[in-house]
Amino acid sequence: MVTFTRVLAPLAALSLALGGSCASLKKFAYEGFGRDRSQQPERVIAALDLLPGNRVADLGAGGGYFAFRFADAVGPDGLVYAIDIDPDMIAYLKERAAEGGYRNVETVEASAAEPGLPPASVDLLFTCNTYHHIGDRSEYFARVKSALRPGGRVAIIDMNGEGWFSWLFGHATAPETIRSEMEAAGYTLTQQHDFLSDQSFLVFTPSG
Repeated sequence: MVTFTRVLAPLAALSLALGGSCASLKKFAYEGFGRDRSQQPERVIAALDLLPGNRVADLGAGGGYFAFRFADAVGPDGLVYAIDIDPDMIAYLKERAAEGGYRNVETVEASAAEPGLPPASVDLLFTCNTYHHIGDRSEYFARVKSALRPGGRVAIIDMNGEGWFSWLFGHATAPETIRSEMEAAGYTLTQQHDFLSDQSFLVFTPSG
């Protein structure tokens, strides 16, 4: 599995050479210029129909672009696992949660093979622009199934290969590939949202 921030490594090295913060540079790269316009985070959150008290895992949380929005959506009785394999991002997420008073955000430093979630711990596992980094995806998400509560879902947003970022870096997965790999992992596609121009947005539930 490639690290979630592999594409940022040259920029991080430059930042450190200039005396900048690696974590702050990575955060900037995750959020970019005008990400809200293309990502439509409020619409994404609304489409997921989260309820107060829900538990959400944000796999590849990065700088917390979605994690803290999820925390607001599920409220103080809910819980968000902000998961990443990058120690810089974990440290930044902890700092941001403490500064913002987010007691319902718990950071998880994952391994390349496991998200590090307890069994039956989440109602939604969400990942944005991370799916294409995961190796052996069918096997990975077959293992993830144990972390879902009854009625739990997996929502995957990934670059669909049509935008400039996909063209420049090759970081994308065709929606047909995601669907076939998730079906092989034991899931059924239950929703497909088409309002993100450069990304696919698919929601799965365990089959049967």
